Amino acid sequence: MQRLKGWLLLGIIWLGGAGCSWIGDYLAGSDNALPPAELQTVENPIPVNKQWEAQVGSGTEGAFVRLLPVLAESRLYAASHNGVVMALDAATGQTLWKTNTDLTLTGGVGVGDGLVLVGTDKGKVLALAITDGTENWRAQVSSEILAAPRVAQGVVVVRSIDGKFTALSAGSGQRLWLYSTPVMPALTLRGAAPPLLVPGAVIAGLESGRLLILSLTKGVPISERTIAIPHGRTDLERMVDIDAEPRIVGSTLYIAAYQGNITAVDLRDGNTLWSRDISNYSGLDADAGRVYVTDVSDTVQALDSRTGHVLWQQRGLTGRKLSTPVVSEGYLIVGDFEGYLHWLDADTGKIVGRVRVDSSGIRVAPLTRGGIVYVLSEGGTLGAYRFGG
Repeated sequence: MQRLKGWLLLGIIWLGGAGCSWIGDYLAGSDNALPPAELQTVENPIPVNKQWEAQVGSGTEGAFVRLLPVLAESRLYAASHNGVVMALDAATGQTLWKTNTDLTLTGGVGVGDGLVLVGTDKGKVLALAITDGTENWRAQVSSEILAAPRVAQGVVVVRSIDGKFTALSAGSGQRLWLYSTPVMPALTLRGAAPPLLVPGAVIAGLESGRLLILSLTKGVPISERTIAIPHGRTDLERMVDIDAEPRIVGSTLYIAAYQGNITAVDLRDGNTLWSRDISNYSGLDADAGRVYVTDVSDTVQALDSRTGHVLWQQRGLTGRKLSTPVVSEGYLIVGDFEGYLHWLDADTGKIVGRVRVDSSGIRVAPLTRGGIVYVLSEGGTLGAYRFGG
């Protein structure tokens, strides 16, 4: 623990305008008091075949930001830290359009309502036409954007690192409402989960360990509740930042907090169904029967979605700075810091396949559809892989 604290403290940087300190998200996961596990040979591996590969700008390597690709209909949308935004054919990898914004991109990508949305280190929001990448509008919010802007029902919701949520008109970029979280903790992780938009509402985990639900049209709070309670005497020990995007399956919302819990909330009445003491930073995924999560040591776990009980644990990837796990067609897929993509049997946790995308590392969640896995590396390599075919 002392070793972990030392590494974390090296990452503290003061943000003069934001009123809080943050810890670099890469450094926050860079030392789990465990050396990276050496990869063992996969016995009788299921084959992984590369379908295509493309380059998205310079990627994000060394930038300590997460630019999430989006799969929408037959297209992939991706962006790089050096300002490139691209649309590609999901079947072939062919570039359909490419726009160089000449800006430093730190938040994205958001897709919807005919727009491709990205945010910058200076708080600018760019809305590009989904058809050809031309700029429809740009807007200014209060500070740096580290989360992907989200859009629904004609409203773009942008989360900035000063704790503010800004709603913009999808048609014009005009500001519709602004909500400021009332209390910012002294210390937070470097990063922010994108807001989750559901019909009529905005759902977000906060740096204070609370779950916030806002009205999408008015920006007024519908509900706010504590998910993780701070413990300890120092700011570092009491940090319970929710930096991973929640997941909804049916009527249940699953949410994870750093130095906190994995919690299941019934959206029909707001009651907690269960809560399990697992510290999580990278994120989680869920299906009808299980919740899949990696803890801060990079132990991959499957929890019973009804009770939160641990069903299996996979310790063969500890210390490898894993991405958010993604479940698809009976497998769990996760990337690591050396650019490997791993397939685990969702029933048992056994590693059944592996491929290396490149050597720069994988920090964002893979995307899946129809037996194809799409993954974007920190170096900007965007690849499509078919498992078992």
